[in-house]
Amino acid sequence: MRQYRIFNPEDAIAYAREAAQLGPEMVLHGAEIGDGNLNQVFKVCQPGEATGWIVKQALPYIRCIGESWPLTRHRARIEAEILLQHGQCCPKFTVAVLHHDASLSAMLLEDLSELQVWRQALLNGQHFPDAPVQLGEYLAQVHVHSSDFRLDYQAQRAAHIQFANPELMSISEAVYFVDPFCDHERNNVAAGIRHDAEQLWADQALKIRVAKLKHDFRCKGQALLHGDLHTGSVMVGAGKLKVIDAEFGGYGPMGFDVGVLIANLLLNLCSQPSSSPQRQRIKDVQAFWQSFHAQFFLLASQTADPALAEPDYIAVFLRQVWQDALGYAGCEMIRRTLGVAHVADIENIADPNQKIASQRHALALGPALIMHADQLDDAQLEKIALPDYV
Repeated sequence: MRQYRIFNPEDAIAYAREAAQLGPEMVLHGAEIGDGNLNQVFKVCQPGEATGWIVKQALPYIRCIGESWPLTRHRARIEAEILLQHGQCCPKFTVAVLHHDASLSAMLLEDLSELQVWRQALLNGQHFPDAPVQLGEYLAQVHVHSSDFRLDYQAQRAAHIQFANPELMSISEAVYFVDPFCDHERNNVAAGIRHDAEQLWADQALKIRVAKLKHDFRCKGQALLHGDLHTGSVMVGAGKLKVIDAEFGGYGPMGFDVGVLIANLLLNLCSQPSSSPQRQRIKDVQAFWQSFHAQFFLLASQTADPALAEPDYIAVFLRQVWQDALGYAGCEMIRRTLGVAHVADIENIADPNQKIASQRHALALGPALIMHADQLDDAQLEKIALPDYV
């Protein structure tokens, strides 16, 4: 077993050279490219080449906070195993893990330089119509194949143990369901929406709904989740898509992954100053859900369990996933507005008045999704998300 060390670019080059079995004669260049909250990410390539290899290493603390918040390096192993498992289920849309070294908490990934981060594409006003449909297929594949629609009881219990990720999933529990619903020291509340936040913190009916979502997050282990499926965890190109960054994954409710993605599309909607891109985000949400629903229904119908294969049961099950997803979407919108980690869609708005308006839009829509989850279908989202344009 090797001695762990925090990589610099030279270490990343050495790791990539060995892991990819590159000869000593090959000249390589390495540079750190990561801008995430947790890990170091390097790109290693030959000089003059656009594509090479990606080296990702887990630090023993949360990078954006520092050593004051220590964090297990075992998350690198869990992430590698989740990506490998998801890659078996849906290789077309999952980033490829080429090598993993548990002792160094490092992995070698395929280079996706020809793609771009979906969040940045949305911020640039670019539209990738295939992306929502592709993501729906990805989630349906990885959810069904890691659930009791495919695994027998013993296999699924074993998977729960293999992919247990208590430290990072407990962080998710705190930042999604606890911190944003009280005046917590980790929150980041803009002065212009302080009153809105205080009103939300005093809403007991909302807190009861959130408590149910929190309890389900811990207890409803339906499928092997990605765990952090926002638009920054998706790489897109013309007809292409790859999902990355699964370190927060583990077993949980399917609606959580679905809801986090929906929320990030709706956060982009809230950042838009005009109705046309807002309506496009609604269409993206609808295309994503309809793709997930269709693919899931098809795959679930093929289960060997005759009880679970009943079409009427699958329809009921998917209705519950949708309701769960809306609740989790609401929590994501609230925590990305009041909590420790905001989204660039709203955070980078230059006009202070527009920024406050966007934050208030998110703080109105988030609770509405939570409180009315059992009353909405995807066709009704526009009425609740765009009241000014209906």
